[in-house]
Amino acid sequence: MAVVGFVGLGVMGRPMAANLVRAGHEVRAYSRGGAGRATAAGLGVPVVESVPEAVRGADVVLTMLPDTPDVRTVALGPDGVLEHLAPAGAYIDMSTIEPGAAREIAERFAAAGHDALDAPVSGGEAGAREGTLSIMVGGPVAAFERWRELLGAMGTTVVRVGDAGGGQVVKAANQLVVATHLQALAEAVVFLEAHDADVATALSVIARGLGGSTVLDRKADGVLAGDFEPGFRVALHHKDLGIVEDAARARGAVLPVTAVVGRLVQSLVLRGDGGLDHSALVALARELNGAVDR
Repeated sequence: MAVVGFVGLGVMGRPMAANLVRAGHEVRAYSRGGAGRATAAGLGVPVVESVPEAVRGADVVLTMLPDTPDVRTVALGPDGVLEHLAPAGAYIDMSTIEPGAAREIAERFAAAGHDALDAPVSGGEAGAREGTLSIMVGGPVAAFERWRELLGAMGTTVVRVGDAGGGQVVKAANQLVVATHLQALAEAVVFLEAHDADVATALSVIARGLGGSTVLDRKADGVLAGDFEPGFRVALHHKDLGIVEDAARARGAVLPVTAVVGRLVQSLVLRGDGGLDHSALVALARELNGAVDR
């Protein structure tokens, strides 16, 4: 069992930290938001009052933060992880950030003698609660093997996909696939509604064929009910698609379908729906077809 510092107690971070506690690890968790700390404490997660308090004496520190600037600040900034990490301590960032930033952060930790991994996750809030996340890991083989079991307390698929930054590259690809699946689901719904089909029955049949996906399994019920309580917020997916766009441009990759879906996601954010679940693409699809979401 490890002493784990955990920074970031949002929708995903809280259940992930709770699963580490249930696995028997000694967790010291921190989040900037008081509400996040209170909710995590209610799940049985020991909460501290600062990043240094979470980091000092930890065998490994995990971060689960919204965006690249947040990770840079917490990992490398004053009173951050690198400043207070024990000599043999390791750092694992589980946020979704720019691949180049992940490589830079790993280099800084390696230069100071610390193992560092980028280990972004997929599976949404449900996967975080159930401990069934897919975790894609970039970094040295030895560091991955050392911390694979700990990561397994939060996910059922834990795979090293390459060197530093590799986890973020694969996560970016994951996010473009999820976004296009969600838009396909949205368009399938409006197509079925236009033909007065029984949408629930139709989707249940599609889910069992080649058109089936985890997106369909996890999102269809909410879409049919018009329930867009966030499991993963539109605003975060918009940020992730920006990472995809920037990383694609850097390597000269052309992603036309992703670009279109990215603009649709951006439209939801610009009209004030960034706090909804990303399945709210169906509401936009209905409006584009002259219907009002139920």
